[in-house]
Amino acid sequence: MNKELEHSFVELLEAHQNIIHKVCRLYTNNYDAHNDLFQEITIQLWKAYPKFRGDAKFSTWMYRVGLNTAITLYRKSKRSINTQDFQGVEFKISVEAYDDTEEQQLKVLYKAVHQLNDIEKALVFLYLEDKNYSEISETMGISEVNARVKMNRIKNKLKTILNP
Repeated sequence: MNKELEHSFVELLEAHQNIIHKVCRLYTNNYDAHNDLFQEITIQLWKAYPKFRGDAKFSTWMYRVGLNTAITLYRKSKRSINTQDFQGVEFKISVEAYDDTEEQQLKVLYKAVHQLNDIEKALVFLYLEDKNYSEISETMGISEVNARVKMNRIKNKLKTILNP
C-alpha cells in the first residue's frame, strides 16, 4: 500500500482509537486479552481500509469492524479466562476528576453487561456511546425498528439482572 494511504489510516486510527479500547473493554476481562483484541481489531481495520469508501463516517465504520471482529473472536473462543480483572489496570484519569461512586456504578453496569450475549453487548455499547437508532442500525446492519425493539428487550433484561 502506498504511504499516503498508510498515513491517512494511522492518522484516523490515532484520532479514534478510544473506540477500539471501549470495544476491547466490553469483550475482555484482563489486560493481555484487551491488548490482543486491540491488535486484532487494528489488523482487521488495516486490511479493510483500502475498501473503505467513506459512505459512512470513519468512526461508524470503525465501530462496525471493531464489533464484528470482537464478536467473531468471542464466538470462536467462548472461553473465560480467570486472570487479573480490570480493577488492576491503570487509566489516565486526573485526580480531581476521580469519583469512586461513578466507578463503582460502572463496575456494576459492566458486570451486568458481561452477562449479555455478544449482539446485546454491541447494542448496549452503541447506545451508551450516545448513538441514535439510525446510527445503531447502520453499524449493526439491522433495521432501525429492530434496533429499538432489541434495545427495549435488553433494557428490561438489564433491569432484571441489576434488580433481581
